[in-house]
Amino acid sequence: MPTARQLIAIGGSDAGISAALRARELDPATEVTVVVADNYPNFSICGIPYYVSGEVTHWSNLAHRTAADLAATGMRVLTDTTATRIDPSAHTLTVRDASGTEQVLSYDALVVGTGATSVRPPITGLDRLGAAEGVHLLHSMGDTFTVMDSLRDRDPKTAVIIGAGYIGLEMAEGLTMRGIQVTQIEALPEVLPTVDSELGALVHAELERNKVEVLTDTLVTAVTREPSGALTVTAARDGETLSRTVDFVLVVVGVKPDVALAANAGAELGVKGSIVVDEQMRTNLPDVFAAGDCVHTHHRLLGTTWLPLGTTAHKQGRVAGENALGGSARFAGSLGTQVVKIFDLVAARTGLKDGEAVAADRGWVPVSSTATPDDHKAYYPGATPITIRITGDQQSGVLLGAQLVGHRSAEVSKRVDTYATALFHGTTVDAFSELDLSYTPPLGSPWDATQVATQTWVREHHLDRHRTALRQH
Repeated sequence: MPTARQLIAIGGSDAGISAALRARELDPATEVTVVVADNYPNFSICGIPYYVSGEVTHWSNLAHRTAADLAATGMRVLTDTTATRIDPSAHTLTVRDASGTEQVLSYDALVVGTGATSVRPPITGLDRLGAAEGVHLLHSMGDTFTVMDSLRDRDPKTAVIIGAGYIGLEMAEGLTMRGIQVTQIEALPEVLPTVDSELGALVHAELERNKVEVLTDTLVTAVTREPSGALTVTAARDGETLSRTVDFVLVVVGVKPDVALAANAGAELGVKGSIVVDEQMRTNLPDVFAAGDCVHTHHRLLGTTWLPLGTTAHKQGRVAGENALGGSARFAGSLGTQVVKIFDLVAARTGLKDGEAVAADRGWVPVSSTATPDDHKAYYPGATPITIRITGDQQSGVLLGAQLVGHRSAEVSKRVDTYATALFHGTTVDAFSELDLSYTPPLGSPWDATQVATQTWVREHHLDRHRTALRQH
């Protein structure tokens, strides 16, 4: 690989830092500069709810690496510096620091890792209300400090969370742990819509068990500030209007790719407005790569989609950093493997649900089965059921996806990883039983819970094929 190159990474989160670290690792002679819009490079955005809850005691603990750690790699990190213009023909990047001073940086290769920004839904009054009134979005460290200031200054006793995806659910737990009475409002029929509704219902029940009021199939239409300073959230449900008056409102209804910088330079945009890249993370601009939440994702089962995940951003950034030096690494693709803890429950998924498999238009006939095996042998104290939903192709028997919900002690996150590994290698549901998985009574069973679930699927959807094969012999 060439040496003494000038590599610039835009963005101090997962993708940008991963690209910079990979470049420094492969060629210490490369001059690497990371441009970070705020003062918090390499911080865990995923850890924010646990700082809000108090489980992470200081915001600095959210740093994957300290500034000293990053400096020790030899990279230069420009904090509080905004990238304002990419000139692909001149191979220059214009940046502006906190004082407003601009400078032009030259690069041989550029990695764009600008991430995503919070979606602000079209709710009446939301555009006029902000942190000063106790209404917050949450996606960055800056958002986090504003939320914490509001919690300290307003000392809210009640809150509405608009949205019941991953961050919304984690924040429902975090605010509840602070002694705040939470109402969670979700427009879709069930919370955690990334899993099927029968599994989302288990999460719903866990929220209610912990005194969170949950309103599903409910569309927030307005947020208004009362003369007292309280906030009234108005919503529509089953043709009726309902309202909640609270001290604090959090809006977490999703994110969108932050692509303005790259788009203004001529980068091609694709799915949901994300930057188009190939498997080597190259854009259509010369020597410009992109990675993370701002780019579309190669999904091993779906093809091209947009699926913003921290794990994906790290992998894509690593590929971009290597190829920016002249390498030929390829992003192997995502399976959308995700996990979330809500109080004492853990929900996880990987691969596809039935509807997603149909929409993929790959000729699959998806069918699913649900099983509830114990996480370990029932005679050993503490056994707890895991609800596992397996999706496979009825014709070929290939595994297409898995969803799991169980107690936080049930190793749900590692069990979904087993399914993800099988999906990565195109395993059939039947062949999953051939995996040599560990066993001891306090932790598992001779047939692991993951295998009990796949065997249930085979009995319900593929057993006739085995019987036919036996008759033919």
